[in-house]
Amino acid sequence: MSTATSPARQRYVRPGTRGQETEIIPFEADDGVPLTMLHVTRAGGRTPRGPVLLVHGAGVRAEIFRPPIANTLVDALLDDGFDVWMVNWRASIDLRPVAWTLDDAAAYDYPSAVRLILARTGASTLKAFVHCQGSTSFVISAISGLVPEVTTVVTNAVSLHTILPRWSALKIQALSPMVRRYTPTLSPKWGYRTEGSFSRMLRGVVVRTHPECDNPVCAMVSFTYGAGNPGLWAHRNIDQATHDWITGEFAGAPMTFFAQMRESVRVGHLVPTGEVASIAPDLMAAPKTDARFVFLAGADNRCFLAEGQRRSFEHFDAFSPGRHAHHEFPGYGHLDVIFGATAWRDTFPVIVDELRR
Repeated sequence: MSTATSPARQRYVRPGTRGQETEIIPFEADDGVPLTMLHVTRAGGRTPRGPVLLVHGAGVRAEIFRPPIANTLVDALLDDGFDVWMVNWRASIDLRPVAWTLDDAAAYDYPSAVRLILARTGASTLKAFVHCQGSTSFVISAISGLVPEVTTVVTNAVSLHTILPRWSALKIQALSPMVRRYTPTLSPKWGYRTEGSFSRMLRGVVVRTHPECDNPVCAMVSFTYGAGNPGLWAHRNIDQATHDWITGEFAGAPMTFFAQMRESVRVGHLVPTGEVASIAPDLMAAPKTDARFVFLAGADNRCFLAEGQRRSFEHFDAFSPGRHAHHEFPGYGHLDVIFGATAWRDTFPVIVDELRR
């Protein structure tokens, strides 16, 4: 499909983003699903380091990289001379909901996104920072040889190996098939806006079993994606403005995704659905990419255990010894690696340094 932009393209400057100007570029995935790309610049800014693509996780959106903190990851990349592009892939809450799998995003979204960036910039290659299910799906795309122009992939939280805390593994194995009988999606936004009797019932159960927080979306996020209190961050790592902001930043993920992740968790690594011809049938075979991979994990991650990123590093290192890298961040969990109040000091320097290489 074409990556040509439409007349709906628009620019804006959002308050509190240190003068960042954002251009929204509509485009299509290779199967025709409408997506958007956010190109973030600053007036007079130079970009000698070239383009970098930021890929969000499931049931959030590209703006997850711009929380209400003084210095975001986007700021850090712009300050260092990167040309920043943030994709809203098919899991984004800013797009029309569709049933999707990781294979769909890998085969159709990222090749189209990469072509768009290269066409707009004239660059021949780019780098990527990918988070959570944006990471798993992007890694599938890279392993399958579908994004050969990407030279560096910095992956946060999870990539090839899907190792969950015991309670999370039990939830996805035992509960997800039952949940699928009642709803096509599972959504943290039910914490503040329910959608029928099942969502009201589930919200009531979750709120009663997560007394650690009075933000019902925070509780629903923990139930949906994690096993901690809370599950995707440590309260000590995020400020009040960010904790309030998350209320509007989470929505649903389809049960088609949970079905693929359920099988992947069962075997301990990503498993393709077998429904998309361009996806490698064995994701544990030698990867069809020359990209350098950097595996990041919060040591206290209660969504995906840090052990998974260690295993993924060891797997890739076995094919190309000494080429790849691995970092764990003590005291950090899942998303606070990106929007922690002191992430500018603790995690961003590592991310930026690895993308420079």
